[in-house]
Amino acid sequence: MEIEKILHSQREFFKTQQTKSIAFRKMYLEKLRDLIISHENMLYDAILKDFGKSRFDTLTTEISFVLNDIDYYLKNLKSLSKPKKVNTNLVNQLGSSRIYSDPLGCVLVIGAWNYPYQLSLSPLVAAVAAGNCCILKPSEIAHHTMMAMSVLINENFPPEYLRVYEGGIDETTALLKLKFDKIFFTGSTKVGKIVYKAAAEHLTPVILELGGKSPAIVTKDANLEVAAKRIVWGKFLNAGQTCVAPDYLLVEETVQEQFLEMLRKYIREFSYDPGSAQYTRIINQRNFHRLTTLIDQKKVYTGGDFNEEQLYIAPTILNAVDWNDEIMQEEIFGPILPVISFQSYNTVLNSILELEKPLAAYLFTNNSEEKEIFTRKLSFGGGCINDTIMHLSNDHLPFGGVGSSGIGNYHGKYGFEAFSHQKAILEKATWGEPNIKYPPYSDKKLSWIKKLL
Repeated sequence: MEIEKILHSQREFFKTQQTKSIAFRKMYLEKLRDLIISHENMLYDAILKDFGKSRFDTLTTEISFVLNDIDYYLKNLKSLSKPKKVNTNLVNQLGSSRIYSDPLGCVLVIGAWNYPYQLSLSPLVAAVAAGNCCILKPSEIAHHTMMAMSVLINENFPPEYLRVYEGGIDETTALLKLKFDKIFFTGSTKVGKIVYKAAAEHLTPVILELGGKSPAIVTKDANLEVAAKRIVWGKFLNAGQTCVAPDYLLVEETVQEQFLEMLRKYIREFSYDPGSAQYTRIINQRNFHRLTTLIDQKKVYTGGDFNEEQLYIAPTILNAVDWNDEIMQEEIFGPILPVISFQSYNTVLNSILELEKPLAAYLFTNNSEEKEIFTRKLSFGGGCINDTIMHLSNDHLPFGGVGSSGIGNYHGKYGFEAFSHQKAILEKATWGEPNIKYPPYSDKKLSWIKKLL
């Protein structure tokens, strides 16, 4: 089978130690950067064909992320790779201790369709920076972007180093039967479980970037105008097909009516029309039908319109939603925002705690006590106070889930560490060692050991 031969060739190439050279890594990171820039129009055209994404959104939410990742590693690779000297405890004197970052070997990256370039190439960049060989399996759902990445990588890099493997479920299943040194998967929790189970057969470590129902909370102490503007942008970016988009909205009852009107105002201002540069279409008919069945027309506050031929669903806000409604039972992953009102801040936080831990959470308030309680009480992958989504753009912050929303994290140094093994080395002097740990043992030696340990 072709993929088995490619993986075997990557294992043999990794054994040559070439990928461990910082100069080698930088050379190929620079090459990938230059190829992305020179193939920019191809990348724009492919994603436009897949779901109508504009150049503006593709640059800001996809290509810029990848280029910034490459730039980060080019600037920081020497310091990231440098052995870290750590303290040596008393019992190991005279000695010195260091931690070496070793590449894992041959890794598999399985990308997602909703941000096909960012969620495929950013993990690949981290894997390259850490000194690994990599096979990338982009999502076949975004077919044209998968083919574009295949051209970008397969026509310009040796297959024994980097390779894009095209295909669908059958090809992914075949990949998961092989033994990799790490698997990085971005996608749904359901498929994440399949990946995790397959990886366990080989004791392969995984990073799972999944999803979940990410709440956004608005209290009466929030700047409502700012909150409305930032929530509308974060929710309807990419037509809601964003793993860290606000999935549902919790608004304090005393400001709910005023806030809903602000949301409607910004939806109008941002001109989310079919085919516009501000908005994408739904990726395919299956997801379109899944989403439209979640729209309870009796609870539509604004929006609710859709067009199957255009795969268009208008930004929709559902009001007077209950925790038991169908739309609250699964991650929405589309342009529908259910709103639940609350009277007690602590009570609504307790309601969130009853659910699975989300990938993201957002709070809008100027109340310092509410901020502190939110940060301390809730468990979630990452998030923002008084903004949405933007925590992803800071490469000094780790990005990843917790519980059912994911395992492990990446971005910046965390991506380098995700594809590295932290190897511990203790170096001891060959002189000055007491005989206390060696037989024959005695009560006196035991007394000294107790003091030392």
